[in-house]
Amino acid sequence: MKYVICYSGGVSSAECALTCAAKYGVENIILLNHDITARVERPDTKRFKQDVANFLGLPITYANAPNWEKRTPIQVIKDIGYFTNRSGTVLCTYELKTKPFYDWLAVTDPNKENVYVYGFDPNEPSRIANRAQKMGMDGYQTLFPMLWDESDIVRLASTGIQAPSSYDRFKHSNCTGCLKAGFQHWYVVYNEDRDMFNEVAEVELDMNFSLRRQSGKRAFLEDKRELFDKMIAAGVKPTEHINPQRFWADAKKAVKNYERELAELELSDQGVCLMCM
Repeated sequence: MKYVICYSGGVSSAECALTCAAKYGVENIILLNHDITARVERPDTKRFKQDVANFLGLPITYANAPNWEKRTPIQVIKDIGYFTNRSGTVLCTYELKTKPFYDWLAVTDPNKENVYVYGFDPNEPSRIANRAQKMGMDGYQTLFPMLWDESDIVRLASTGIQAPSSYDRFKHSNCTGCLKAGFQHWYVVYNEDRDMFNEVAEVELDMNFSLRRQSGKRAFLEDKRELFDKMIAAGVKPTEHINPQRFWADAKKAVKNYERELAELELSDQGVCLMCM
């Protein structure tokens, strides 16, 4: 029996690996990862995964999708022709992570002997309940070390390993340009990877579909382009590290001030022109 760390490349899953290695012995740990193209999983995240593995003296076990090196989430959607299946499962996640995971389970743990370890945090009760239920129904055991007493958790800070650089603006190490993410995430993407924003916005319009909703209706990236431009001009910092409610309230205020100042400048310019006539 092994403890299989669902090793995402994020800090929480790394701390799960460190914690379980300390508690159960490093020889009983498997670091299971789904490698994703560097187009959406940044090189520093890949560096981080390897640094933690090297610290533990363990290899990374990969359960990769076919042609993973070239398949971004939006490319998966373009290849399939739609975003979700009939049950509502988002197909980029299914193709790049879920299906390879269950294929690996069928080959590696047919007797369902291992324990599967997830780095969900205490503020994610729905994800914890859903994952425990789904894996339990399939006959697999799960473990959530981030729910343990703080004294039992081995934190990354104790290792000297630097977290992925994406954490300076993103809350997680999920794919950059996550198709399920909200507009705050996509504002960050709009600032740093306009090509990705443009590609996903175009596919949404072509398929007349978006995974985001606003006021009960589908909400498209393309409709936010003008707002995002104003936010940039108004100096709104691209970050996920501000509560969404506060982030959008501050952004609205900044844009309003920017538009007022712009209008005042236009009036001032017109006044100068009139005086010079």
